[in-house]
Amino acid sequence: MAVPISPQPTGAHKELVDALGELYRAAGRVSFRKVSTLIRSRDDRLSDASHESVRSALNGIRVPRWETVRDIVVVLAGLCSPPRDADSEVARFLPLWRAISEGEAGSLKSFREILHSGWGGEDGEWTPELVMGMLVNPFTAIEIDPSLAVPHEPVVSEDDWVHVMMRLIEEQGAEHALRVLLHTLKGDYVGAEAGAPYGYQNPDREVMEAIAVFRYGCQEIRRRLSREPNLLAESIRAMHADETMSRDERAEMLEFEADMSLMREVMIVTPDTWDEVSEDAQHMVFGYLIKQISPVGSHRRTDAERFQITWRIPEPSDD
Repeated sequence: MAVPISPQPTGAHKELVDALGELYRAAGRVSFRKVSTLIRSRDDRLSDASHESVRSALNGIRVPRWETVRDIVVVLAGLCSPPRDADSEVARFLPLWRAISEGEAGSLKSFREILHSGWGGEDGEWTPELVMGMLVNPFTAIEIDPSLAVPHEPVVSEDDWVHVMMRLIEEQGAEHALRVLLHTLKGDYVGAEAGAPYGYQNPDREVMEAIAVFRYGCQEIRRRLSREPNLLAESIRAMHADETMSRDERAEMLEFEADMSLMREVMIVTPDTWDEVSEDAQHMVFGYLIKQISPVGSHRRTDAERFQITWRIPEPSDD
């Protein structure tokens, strides 16, 4: 009696079977019964795959349920030498299994999967997600208007923006919505005549940064002066002894110190009188106490996280 020959898997099913075969060989070609036993011993199993189910899935006899594929992959990943990461392997096999019933669209990761596991391509190979991500990025097709890249506070949440875009697509169609998006990113948007996103004011960033630096430095100076009464005098001595100062910096310091009325203001500065002295006196004290202050973090962080101060006299520890 002739033994019927099972049809060979094709297309997406063959890709799944080939991937399972590679994983099976890497796991040492253990018996189907061993794989089944290991599956049934796991508390996190999704199936009770028998050794026949395992054999059928690995040989491509029929398309298995996802629960079966997932459990086989988890067990085989753990049997590899060295073991492979089970979560990464499951994430790799899910699109392969989906593609059997959903075609090319099923082989792509969903947005949530991309957020969880990334675009792929860590091995240097182009994944479908990488190609898709490159093509849908407006940067690939147009030069995004520089004014849209300036830091600004969002007007709506990301979820609200998505809902608005979905509504626009429903009412006007996807093509209209996408062309409006590209047109906006090219710089023709509501408020564009003001030169900043949606009419926001966009003052010179360097000026705004300098103001933020000075304000934070003054705040920290007042804090230290309130705790260390001799700090100003010690800092003045440290500045005079600083051999790293340039000739121009030292000449400027001596020029200011020649102004006796300015120095009288400087020497009476306390946290309580800070707002009463002139701005020149504040700058003088600033220079005495702070050797360097610079931004090291995003504008979205707190000032303490955003700016780093190098004091002329290091701040004492709280110990």
